[in-house]
This record gives sequence, C-alpha cells and structure tokens, in this order.
Amino acid sequence: MSTTQATWRHGSCHCGAVEFEVRDDLTKTATGNCSICKRAGWVLVFAKADNFRLLKGEHAQTDYQFGKKNAHHRFCSTCGVRAYGEGKGKDGTVTYVVNVRCVDGVDVSKLTPHAYNCEAM
Repeated sequence: MSTTQATWRHGSCHCGAVEFEVRDDLTKTATGNCSICKRAGWVLVFAKADNFRLLKGEHAQTDYQFGKKNAHHRFCSTCGVRAYGEGKGKDGTVTYVVNVRCVDGVDVSKLTPHAYNCEAM
C-alpha cells in the first residue's frame, strides 16, 4: 500500500473491539521520546479531528493519563493494544495520534519516522 497518498485507512486493536479510520499520507510519521512512547514502541502519525473516525469501540477502551494530563492514551480493555490517543493543543484543537503499527497494510519498515520531542509537552 502506498504511504504517499492521503487516503482513508482502516486500523484496529488486536482483538478487533476497537476500529478506526485515519486519513493521512503517512510520510510524516514519528517516534516519540516520552516514557510511554519509548515503552510502547509506537510509530506515530498525527491527524486532525476531521481526518480520524472511530468506527467502534468507544466504550471498549481504557483511558490512561499521566504527567500534565494533556493527552488521552487509550488502550483496548480486552487485548491491551494502544491503537490511538488524542489530546488538545493550547488553542483547543483536538489532534489524534495514531499508532501506525495498528493500521492495516502498512509496512513500518518502509517508513522513515522522524524523532518527536513529546517528552517536552
């Protein structure tokens, strides 16, 4: 699957209780340096609210927050996979952070993520 075309892509947790779609070209992926990103091994893509759709599983997730509690780190309550999270910027804009490893048909070995300093947030 091409990663350079902005198209809707399906993703899910391992057990399928949480499903979503994200629209992004995946050329701007990142790896974070905060404690949770390092431990989870995320490859991230940031999506504005109109580029993310939760298809199912709103109530099948647990929300974990830490530190300044700026971000909602969601994970499936059944299988534990962290497929996405979201947070609000200083201007109140909601941004979704999607774990590209949970997006169908994406070969993360073909991506070149940049380092993202989420530890500073």
